[in-house]
Amino acid sequence: MSGDYWQREPDQLDGVPPPELQPGVLGHEAALLDLRGRLGAGRLPGGILLHGPLGVGKATLAFSIAREIFAATGDESPEHISEQVGAGAYPNLFVLRKAPRDTGKGYYTVVRVEEVRNVIHRLQQTRGRAGHRVVIVDPIDDANPNATNAMLKILEEPPADTTFFLVSHRPGSLLPTIRSRCHPIALRPLGDDEVRAVLRRTRGELDDATIERAAALAGGSPRRGFEALLLGDAQLLTALRLWLDAPGRPPASAHLLLADGLGASRDGAESRFGRDILIQWLAEEAKAAAIAGTRGRLASANELWDKAIALFADTDEYNLDLRQTLVSVFDAIKRHARTHLVVTEPL
Repeated sequence: MSGDYWQREPDQLDGVPPPELQPGVLGHEAALLDLRGRLGAGRLPGGILLHGPLGVGKATLAFSIAREIFAATGDESPEHISEQVGAGAYPNLFVLRKAPRDTGKGYYTVVRVEEVRNVIHRLQQTRGRAGHRVVIVDPIDDANPNATNAMLKILEEPPADTTFFLVSHRPGSLLPTIRSRCHPIALRPLGDDEVRAVLRRTRGELDDATIERAAALAGGSPRRGFEALLLGDAQLLTALRLWLDAPGRPPASAHLLLADGLGASRDGAESRFGRDILIQWLAEEAKAAAIAGTRGRLASANELWDKAIALFADTDEYNLDLRQTLVSVFDAIKRHARTHLVVTEPL
């Protein structure tokens, strides 16, 4: 069990319903409009690549639209379909994730070719129900090379009335042939209002201030918002967010306290969350620099990204001092900010 829910995936959060039990999608209207239009016209493609940042609702959207597909093409009520999908028992739905180990302890670290071949074999059998069939791979990024090749073969000639939803957090790392055989749909981070709505839907007993604090840390990702709720007041993360709003601003030593706190427990949830916030900020700054068209800022932002990613990778591989790594990353961000961003004095 994971909180009040049967555990379906290794990274499932306590007390948070998995994607197949979410009542529906909040946000992502353009993606839903695209998919519903194709469903209504009877033109669902054999492969659909749902890509975007981790935790923004890609798998939730896949399960939600799958229920709509079953209701539109089958002969059962939406209520019965939802009940069976939530229980993992709907015959026309096939889900590929990291599987539990045969020993019963933990999960495999990849989606294995055995699981892919098993789904392909089942697709070749007599249908369990009338209507369209759906395969959800959550995420395709976890498939090992053999599993990816097996998936590629079935995508080349998908079975009739069958759609594969491939969820990806890192579409650039996928085989070009996988991407070329799928209709791509990009999902962006949600707005703060939408994140708050997702959090309230599951944790409606919490006060507005708690929800607001989690949404502010979420960065458009409901999953990150739920992680923030599990961390409690998350004072360090709130302080990190405030510092990143203007990293070139005095006092000069403010980042040292952040490095002390986040570096104290390198494998702790708050530390991992802090690293995610930093990486997201670096990515957003590189994107902003590219949009601004300022060559110096863009070159500096790209250099900053490369340096931070390399430092974090070396820290993990060689078990280096995370505090010192954070100090180096913070110093580099400060230099970039003072040269290329507007520095404001504290109020």
